[in-house]
Amino acid sequence: MTTALSNPLNAAAETLHDRIDRLYHQPLPDLLFKAQQVHREHHNPNAVQLCTLCNIKTGLCPEDCAYCSQSVHNKTELEPQPLANIETVLAEAKAAKAHGSTRFCMGAAWREVKDGAQFERVLEMVRQVAALELEVCCTLGMLKPHQAKRLKEAGLTAYNHNLDTSPDYYGKVITTRTYQDRLETIQAVSAAGISVCCGGILGMGESVSDRLALLAALAELNPVPESIPINCLVPVAGTPLKDTPPVDAIELVRMVATTRILFPQAIVRLSAGRLQMSDELQTLCLLAGANSIFTGPVLLTTPNPETTQDEQLLQRLGMVPKEMG
Repeated sequence: MTTALSNPLNAAAETLHDRIDRLYHQPLPDLLFKAQQVHREHHNPNAVQLCTLCNIKTGLCPEDCAYCSQSVHNKTELEPQPLANIETVLAEAKAAKAHGSTRFCMGAAWREVKDGAQFERVLEMVRQVAALELEVCCTLGMLKPHQAKRLKEAGLTAYNHNLDTSPDYYGKVITTRTYQDRLETIQAVSAAGISVCCGGILGMGESVSDRLALLAALAELNPVPESIPINCLVPVAGTPLKDTPPVDAIELVRMVATTRILFPQAIVRLSAGRLQMSDELQTLCLLAGANSIFTGPVLLTTPNPETTQDEQLLQRLGMVPKEMG
């Protein structure tokens, strides 16, 4: 299996951070050319995996994430909702599959998973969605090893638990959960044999150096993530980051291309923030090595392009949804 940095740069005297910095800052045509080479070696360059994200429990999260509309610390207009029933979630999964999604992710606004009736309901959701022959992903907050094992036994394909940003910048965004907490959950997921989906959020006031430090942190995970979401902040009224300016388009493309080169076999997911991107910017990101998008009008609580918009864009580009397998 190709490791995160086996091919892109080969300078023994450089640190990991130095190598990533040099890769990111090379002339953009060279960076995109290398990213396309790596992408074509490991993936079908004309196929994009469609995923659907289902919010199964909304709001009242005790975490203080500065970007999140679901935190009890942020005064947003979000209406809390209890854990969804299995029938509702299963209907959404069937609809997602009918529209071409091959991965269905369920997200709950929890700090951590607690054993009991609600976790049992989530486990049954996983079983029933897996029976539809979809990849099943969950993002439920922190996990203990025995909980990760139970999710694996229920049929979970992947678990999303983002690092969000660099270790140094992390404390400016979240104070109720440590970086180490996140790493321990990722370790529990990996130990249970579940694929790790782990990425970050751009545009929270961090520097380019912080973004590259995030990539270094991802590269140091063992194993490296199977799936890497690249989210752009969607500012939400009532959160501390409500007035944060958008990510520079070229910086986003550089980040996608660098991620593709560093993680040749990973699925690089162009995630939150696509509604604010032009078709041309999304196209550049796909050319830079992104090969998955989330479809549907809402990503948990933030707006997302309509399914028909995505279908039309892929059709214009001559690209197709990735099939299972």
